[in-house]
Amino acid sequence: MSRSRLVPGAEVVAVPGRGIALRTPEGDFLRVWTPEGGEPALLDRLAGLPTSRTDEETDRVVAAFENAGYLADAPEPPEWPEARGDVRLVGDATLIDPLAAQLTALGARPRLAGPATSTTAATELIGDLTRAAPAAVVWCLDGPVPDGLWDAADRLPERGIAWLRCHREGRQAYAEPLAVGPRDVTSAHVRGRRLAATAAHRELAAYWSGPRTTGAPVRITAPAAALLAALLADDLHRWATDTPRRTGLPARRRLRRVDLDTLTVTEHPVLPVPPVAAPPKQGG
Repeated sequence: MSRSRLVPGAEVVAVPGRGIALRTPEGDFLRVWTPEGGEPALLDRLAGLPTSRTDEETDRVVAAFENAGYLADAPEPPEWPEARGDVRLVGDATLIDPLAAQLTALGARPRLAGPATSTTAATELIGDLTRAAPAAVVWCLDGPVPDGLWDAADRLPERGIAWLRCHREGRQAYAEPLAVGPRDVTSAHVRGRRLAATAAHRELAAYWSGPRTTGAPVRITAPAAALLAALLADDLHRWATDTPRRTGLPARRRLRRVDLDTLTVTEHPVLPVPPVAAPPKQGG
């Protein structure tokens, strides 16, 4: 008797007149050759069911699945570790309320840390949070980030506190990279990279600084808020449980843009901005 199991997202389907095919987690279809009469035993093996039939050809096919990375053990879903359970939430209720619900469902212990709408208040709040030493701080804003608001929070990873954030700009929202160490991407790095990537850098900087004249207020729908919460909660859960992603950019080097109308998510690589030396003094 032997047992095997497909990795999550991989599925096998019987194709009339053409045997069986594997649908990979990425959505591709691969033809699978099986020995004559061996399909039932192979399907049982791939489903993790016991089977009394063993033969070299079926073992060879199963080994090919394993070598290609489509087989895995079936461990229990990782639980949120107690040491990383204390997550403090800051920002607007529209975004942090659904995030709190999702984090609680995953096993974390989210707590509201209070609002901070000015740089001075933010600095004081981050000082309090640093002394409390939670595992992570998440800050979500239903609007652009005012200049300097997140400067103090950008120092959290240097103190061993994970730092995650999101904000809205018009009909787009941005989920920034998770920072867990001093060499990770901060909000200041994201702003610098975004300014460098657009020809309208003066306009973007002015938009962030304000003031802004707006029309009818933008209201984030419940599905859009739930999507943003799910993205952030998944990043935190994978960090807390040391569970890597199979595909896509790493969470610590990825900026995600969410279209709030279509709920389309696009990923963009982002790296820390290296320190810039002071320009040399001009002679004369």
